[in-house]
Amino acid sequence: MQRLIEKFTGREASVHDSLTLAFEQRQKSRQRVVLDSGREAALVLPPGTVLRDGDLLRAEDASVVRVQAAPEPVVTARTADPLRLARACYHLGNRHVAIAIGPGWVRCLHDHVLADMLQQLGLTVHEETVVFEPEGGAYAGAPGGAHHHGHGHGHGHGHAH
Repeated sequence: MQRLIEKFTGREASVHDSLTLAFEQRQKSRQRVVLDSGREAALVLPPGTVLRDGDLLRAEDASVVRVQAAPEPVVTARTADPLRLARACYHLGNRHVAIAIGPGWVRCLHDHVLADMLQQLGLTVHEETVVFEPEGGAYAGAPGGAHHHGHGHGHGHGHAH
């Protein structure tokens, strides 16, 4: 029997199963999934929901499922120059590319065109396979909005936000 998963639950809940998803899958609020146990489930979450590593979801049968971010191919670009890093983030953001940012580095999903651009901007570029947890956006941490990360415009892009 397929489980229906339709809401978040608190961190104190006892976990019964897990669900490992890549970033693109963690952006889909309605989808059929296979839990790590092999059981099928249906995610039916509010539109615009982005699941984060460690999120806990409650199924209709009261079982709790922990979301796990899957390692995936990314490009990580590093520099000790803050202006160069800011410039790289600007150019990636201008292309509506989801990015993760840390001290001296920026990361995006693997794309050889973006890797070439980052290298041309003077950053050291490495391809690796890691968990990708991009920035949630300016309002991601707002009360009541911790999991709603869509930016709301209607034109299509060939890449993730």
